[in-house]
Amino acid sequence: MNAPPARIEGPRPRGAAAHLSRAQKAAIIVRFLMNEGADVSLSDLPDELQGRLTTQMGSMRYVDRGTLADVVAKFANELEGMGLTFPRGLPGALSALDGRISPQTAARLRKEAGVRQYGDPWELVKATDPETLVPILEAESAEVAAVILSKLDVARAADLLGRLPGAAARRITYAISQTGSVSPEAVDRIGLALAAQIQDVPQSAFADGAVERVGAILNYSAAIIRDEVLEGLEDTDEDFAALVRRAIFTFLHLPDRVNPTDIPRILREVDQPVQVAALAGALDGALAPVAEFLLSNMSKRMADALREEIAERGRVRPREAEAAQTEIVNAVRRLEAAGEISLLQPDEDGDGGG
Repeated sequence: MNAPPARIEGPRPRGAAAHLSRAQKAAIIVRFLMNEGADVSLSDLPDELQGRLTTQMGSMRYVDRGTLADVVAKFANELEGMGLTFPRGLPGALSALDGRISPQTAARLRKEAGVRQYGDPWELVKATDPETLVPILEAESAEVAAVILSKLDVARAADLLGRLPGAAARRITYAISQTGSVSPEAVDRIGLALAAQIQDVPQSAFADGAVERVGAILNYSAAIIRDEVLEGLEDTDEDFAALVRRAIFTFLHLPDRVNPTDIPRILREVDQPVQVAALAGALDGALAPVAEFLLSNMSKRMADALREEIAERGRVRPREAEAAQTEIVNAVRRLEAAGEISLLQPDEDGDGGG
């Protein structure tokens, strides 16, 4: 039975709210805040409490000013005496600790407790790329797939339907006509299961893929070691070796990967003795085009001065030249990471190009 309406006639002294139930007081506070224009969000409360509060508000008529003042004053006193609040339940705790505990721990706790990782699972579904959703739709029953498409906007649903085999698309289209009797609870469960499936991707211990990691290691390796490793990779896995070659960026690749107009900016990052050593070790053989590329894309005065210093320097030991060339490449990487220059994409054969 509902508590009696808080219908109080005539002025009341302080403490007039003593006879009210907690549900009535809560209804008074919510109604007061709404009247004052506050945005009161109650959706985070358990369904049972939302229902009780709504029912209580529906059963009440009015309260006098003295009772209202008493309820509000006691509510304010409780707020002032509250030193610290904690998030409600495990979902709230996980949200509060987001980014402060490891993703592995958070995922395990969510999975063990069966709580939502995202507030509305359908928002995650709607943000998922078609390449991920198509295999899921193909694996699900026509009825479940019909619910999924029905929750998406028309253009997105049409795009996904067009990516499915004809027979599957026809079955799902027919099943959409049968979704009228699907309950909101069933749609919510489907959304939760689908969001869990989308998020059920094994955690990787490495931020980059194998190709990027191998390429980065070989970028800093001596040329003779790099060549030996690549030859071994080609014997073991030719496709993987080709991908690694595309990921490698060394002094040899400068003409194909760097915009000529960026050369002066890059060389300002490197001391002149380093430039001299790098160019002196690149005047002959396979690196000669790289040296010419650098010299021809700087001012004539600077190029002439470097050529004079290279002639005076004479022969440079290969190890010293390679170390100097690596410094120039590292300067390119730093500038790219800072967004000051952009590299050209390599060709399919891994030789570079625009």
